[in-house]
Amino acid sequence: MGNRDTRVRGIAARAGGWSARHRWAAVGIWVLFVVLSMGLGSAVGNVEVKESEALKGETQTAAKIIEDAGIEEPASESVLIQAKDANTKATDAGFRSAVAEVVTAVEGTGEVTDVTSPYDAGTISKDGLSALVQFDMRGEAETAGDRVEPVLKAVEGVQKGHSELRIEEIGGASMNETFADATGKDFKRAEFSAVPVAFGILLIAFGALVAALVPVALAITAIMATMGLMAVVSHVMPMSDTASSVMLLVGLAVGVDYCLFYLRREREERAAGRDPETALRIAAATSGRAIIVSGVTVCVAMAGMLFTGLADFEAMGLASLMVVAVAMVGSVTVLPALLSLLGERVEKGRIPFLHRAKRRKNGNGREGNGESRFWGAVLNVVLAKPGLALVVAAGALLAISAPALGMKTQNLTLDQEFGDSVPIVGTYNRVNEAFPGGSDPAVVVVKADDINAADVRSALAEFRTEAISSGASLGPVDIKVHDAQNVAFVSVPLVGGSDQGKAEESLGLLRDTVRPDTLGKVDGVEAPITGQVAGSHDFNEQLVGSVTPVFAFVVVFAFLLMLLSFRSLTIAITSIALNLLSVAAAYGILVAVFQHGWGASLVGAEGVGAIVTWLPLFLFVILFGLSMDYHVFVVSRIREARLRGLDTKDAIRHGVVTTAGVVTSAAVIMVAVFAIFGTLSMQSMKQMGVGLAAAVLIDATVIRGVLLPAVMALLGERNWYLPKWMNRLPDLTHNESAEALSPPQPPAVEGEKVGV
Repeated sequence: MGNRDTRVRGIAARAGGWSARHRWAAVGIWVLFVVLSMGLGSAVGNVEVKESEALKGETQTAAKIIEDAGIEEPASESVLIQAKDANTKATDAGFRSAVAEVVTAVEGTGEVTDVTSPYDAGTISKDGLSALVQFDMRGEAETAGDRVEPVLKAVEGVQKGHSELRIEEIGGASMNETFADATGKDFKRAEFSAVPVAFGILLIAFGALVAALVPVALAITAIMATMGLMAVVSHVMPMSDTASSVMLLVGLAVGVDYCLFYLRREREERAAGRDPETALRIAAATSGRAIIVSGVTVCVAMAGMLFTGLADFEAMGLASLMVVAVAMVGSVTVLPALLSLLGERVEKGRIPFLHRAKRRKNGNGREGNGESRFWGAVLNVVLAKPGLALVVAAGALLAISAPALGMKTQNLTLDQEFGDSVPIVGTYNRVNEAFPGGSDPAVVVVKADDINAADVRSALAEFRTEAISSGASLGPVDIKVHDAQNVAFVSVPLVGGSDQGKAEESLGLLRDTVRPDTLGKVDGVEAPITGQVAGSHDFNEQLVGSVTPVFAFVVVFAFLLMLLSFRSLTIAITSIALNLLSVAAAYGILVAVFQHGWGASLVGAEGVGAIVTWLPLFLFVILFGLSMDYHVFVVSRIREARLRGLDTKDAIRHGVVTTAGVVTSAAVIMVAVFAIFGTLSMQSMKQMGVGLAAAVLIDATVIRGVLLPAVMALLGERNWYLPKWMNRLPDLTHNESAEALSPPQPPAVEGEKVGV
C-alpha cells in the first residue's frame, strides 16, 4: 500500500461538507424529522405484539383458536388460606369461618365474579392444611391489574383478624400488578440514571459543558425520533415494551459513542492547528466514514434477530436497527452543522480543573494531540513483544471463557427471577407446594365441530382421567365449555409445579401420550396445549432452532462488510475472530457469576444457578454489533496512517494511541449505562447488564489495546492482503484523509512525553 490520491470522497465527507455549508438547513431538517416522527407515531398509535403472534408452535395455535372464537378469558385469582399449625385443618370451624370471610370480602369489592368456595370446588390440599378460594376479575384480563388493588386490600383485612392462618392472594392480575410495579420502578430508575451518567462521563472526557451536551442531545433526539417511527412500523411488525427498553439502551450507547468519535476528532484537528473548516472536513472524512461503516455493521448484526421467528426478538432487532440507523444519520449530518454553528463556543462552560488537564502542553510546546500516555506505554510493551502479548492476552480471555462450556440455560422461575425482593413470590411457592402445578397449569384448548357431541364429551372425560393416571397431574383437572364457540378449556395442574424440568416432563406426557390416546382419536378435534410451561417450552424450541441461522447471518454479513470496507481479507478475518473472543469471554463471566456463583453476592445474584434462555443469543447479536464500533474506529485510524506513508508498525501505534482516549471514554459510558441494568431487581436484567458491561470493558481494553495491535504487528504487511480474484468485489473504500491533512507527527518513542 503506497500513497494514494488524497481527495476527499465518500458519503460521510459529502454529507458533512453539505451540512457545514447549509448548517441552519441541516439543523432544521433534523428537528423537523424528529418532530414529524414523534407526531406521526402519536397519531397512528403503537400496536403491541399479540399473544397469538408471540410464539410459534402449539402455544400460537391455541392463542389463535381463542382469538378467532372471540373468547376473552378473565384474569383468574386465588386466595390461599393456610394453617400455620399442623393441628389446624381446613375442616375446623375457625378455618371455615376465615374462608367465609374471604368470600364475603372479595365479593364486597364489586370487582370480582364467580367466587368459588374450596368446599364446593374441592380445592383443599391433601394434607388438609391449605385451601383456595377462586374467582375471576371483572373486565378485560389485560387491564385487571389496574383494578385488583381493592381486592388485595380486602384480603389483607381478613388476614389481620386471623393471625393463626396465612391468608394471601395470588393470580394473573395480582402478579402482573406486583411485577409491573417492581419492574416499572426499576426501568424508570435505569432510564433516568442512564442520561445523567453518560453526561457526567462526557463532561469529564471533554472538560466543557457544551461539548458534553451535544452528544447527549443528539442521542436523545435520535431515540425520540425512533420511538415515533416504531409506532408507525408496529402496524406492519408489532412492537413490545421490551423492544422499547432495548432500543433506549442501544440508542443511548451508540448515539453518544458516534457523536463522541466525531467531536473528539474535530477537536483533535483543531488542537493540531487546523482551521475550523478544515478540522470539520477531516472529521467528516475520517470519523464520519468510520461511523457509517460501524453503523451499517451494527444494523446488520441487529437484523440477525429477525431470523429467530420470535415476535419479541424480531421487535427488539428491528427497534435496535432503527435507532442505530437514525443515530448514524444524525451523527454524519446534523452534528457537522451543529459544530459549524457552535465553532469555538463548543468549549463554553469549561470545568477549570479538567480543562487544564486537557490543554496541557506536550514536550514540543504544542497542545496535546489526543494521544494517551497510558496506552502509549502499553503499546511499547505490546509492539516490542507482540507474540508474548498475544499469548498472554488470548490465554487470559480463553481462561475467562472456559466456564461457558458448561453453560446451563433455562427460563428463570419466579423465585430465581426476583428472590425475596417481591413478597408474592413466597405466595407462589406456597401455593405450588400445597397444590403442585396449580399456579401455572397447562391449558388444553379443545376445538370441535360440536363440542357437545357424545364422542367429544367422552374424549374430554377420558383425557381428564388419563391426565391423572399417567402421572402428569395430581388434579383437580377442570373443564370449562364455551358452547356457542364449540371450544373447551381443560386446566391441568402439572406435576413438578415450579420445577421447570419436571413440569416440562409432565407437559411432554400430556402432549405425546395422553392427548393422542384420548382427544386424538376424535376426528375434527384440535387440542393444542398452552400455558406458562408450554409457552416456555415452545419458546426454547424456537430459540434453539434459530441459533444457527442467526449466527451464520451475523458472522457472514459482518465479514463481508469488513472485507468490502477495508479491502483486506486479513482484517475481515481478524475482526470476526476478535469479536467472537470478546463474546465468549462475556459468556464465561456470566456463567461464573450467575451459574456458579463466583462473586455473585457483589451483584445480588445468589442462588440463580442458570442463565436465562434468551440471553446468550441476544448478547451475541448485541455485542457483535457494538464491538464493531471500536474495531472499525481503531482500524480506520490505522489504515488512515498507513495510507499516509507510515509503515504498518508505526501506523498501529499511531492508530491505537490516538484513538485510545475516545474509545476509553465511549467504553466507560457504555459500561456505566449497562451496569445500571445490573442493579435492577430482575435477575435476567442483572445478567444482561453484567454481560454487556463486562464484554464492552474487555473489548475496549484487552481486545483493542493489546490483542488487536499484537495480531496486526505479527501480521505486518499481510494485514492488507487481498487475493487477486477478490479485486472484482465492490470497492467501498476511499481515502480517509483530507486534502489539508499533513503527515502525522512521528510516534512518540519510549520515554518521550506526549499529551493526553
